[in-house]
Amino acid sequence: MSARSTSRRIVVAVTLLVSTGCYTMQPVSEQPFPVGITVELVINDAGRAALRPMMGPEVAKVQGRLVQKDSVGYTLAVTQLGLLRDGTQVWSGERVSIKSEYVNSVTERRFSRARTAVVTAAVLGVVAVVFTQSIKGSLFGDDGKVPSDTAVAVRYPRFQR
Repeated sequence: MSARSTSRRIVVAVTLLVSTGCYTMQPVSEQPFPVGITVELVINDAGRAALRPMMGPEVAKVQGRLVQKDSVGYTLAVTQLGLLRDGTQVWSGERVSIKSEYVNSVTERRFSRARTAVVTAAVLGVVAVVFTQSIKGSLFGDDGKVPSDTAVAVRYPRFQR
C-alpha cells in the first residue's frame, strides 16, 4: 500500500469521525416542540403495525425535520429510518404524519460540545502523529537506513599513462 493511499484513507476516516462525532440525540426539552428541528421518533408495536404499508414491517425509529406538531401527532420530512435489526434506510424528505399514540419517545439532534472537543483532540493527535512520522520517514517503512545487502561503491580515479 502506498503512502498516498494510506494518507487518503486516514483523511476519509477523520472526515467520517468529525462529521458524526459532534451531535447527539437528546430528549426534547422545549414545549411546544419548535418546528424545524431534527427529531427522532421511537416507534412502538402499534405504530409498526400501522406504518407497515408506508415504511415496512421493521421500522423502529423515524428521523427527520419536524414540520408540524399538534394534538394528533407529528408531521416529519423524513430523512432516515432505523430498522429493528440495526439497518437504516435513507429517505429524501418525504412528509409523513405519525400519530402520537404510535410513539414511545422523542429525541432531538443537538450539538455536543464535549463530543466536539474529544473528536477535535483525536483528530489533532492523528494529524500530529502522521505529520511527525512522515517527516521522519518511518510511518511507511522508510527509516532512512541503507539496507544491509547494498554494497557501497568506492570510485578510484584511473590515471592515464
